[in-house]
Amino acid sequence: MLELYHHGSSACAAKVRFALAEKGLAWTGRYVDILKGEQFDPSYLRINPKAVVPVLVHDDVVIPESTIICEYLEDAFPEAPPLYPRTPLGRVKARLWTKAVDEELHPACSALTYVLSHRHTILRNGAGSFDDFLKGAGPDGRAARELKWKWIHEGLAAPGAADKIRVYDSYLKKMETALERHPWLAGEEFTIADVALAPYLNRLAALSCEGVWRDGRLPRVEDWFERVKARPTFHPAFVEWMPQELTAQMRANGAASLPEVKALLDF
Repeated sequence: MLELYHHGSSACAAKVRFALAEKGLAWTGRYVDILKGEQFDPSYLRINPKAVVPVLVHDDVVIPESTIICEYLEDAFPEAPPLYPRTPLGRVKARLWTKAVDEELHPACSALTYVLSHRHTILRNGAGSFDDFLKGAGPDGRAARELKWKWIHEGLAAPGAADKIRVYDSYLKKMETALERHPWLAGEEFTIADVALAPYLNRLAALSCEGVWRDGRLPRVEDWFERVKARPTFHPAFVEWMPQELTAQMRANGAASLPEVKALLDF
């Protein structure tokens, strides 16, 4: 039995849902409402002391970390449609993308989401004092909370925030280059590389920032994302789990922030 602890707005959880759907594997959802702080509940911390989603439980074996979960699914269910290329070179190409997501793109996504959207919602609702904000840190610690406090109050002017947006854009350009050579990121076939990048393009779309690739700026990325969205696995993996109220907030906040993003990226 596969049980997935997840949340609708988590890019990492979406990646695992997408992988499960592409492999045709049945799973039972254990929804952890990270917007309400359920990830800090002692019962969940016993499963994942890092207080993040997703976590996969397979017959009482606990597997954290989205990339590791995807690798586990590939190894544990070899009879299911493969997501990793069969050749050593193909697997190298795919894993270079998944490694880049973990090390650079995902941290940039956190900053981008706060700076373009969450800060506006938090400020409208009343940010309170830093001491109050710090109490919700959980295992994040003070340094991480201080950084988020700056994102909330300073936006793109916060230290390093603009650099995170540029990192995001650099990966869109890397995708454009890769897609000049073949239809999918790691080659001729849809693979885990496409699964891994899809949540991060979807996050930009959720923030009304499709403009960073549309209107001829990155035409191959635009075509790739349209083909990803057309897959029958996309809607149940992404759209169905996203809270409607949060969807509306993110689109509105992101639309208001898009001019700043365009100015930063000079287009």
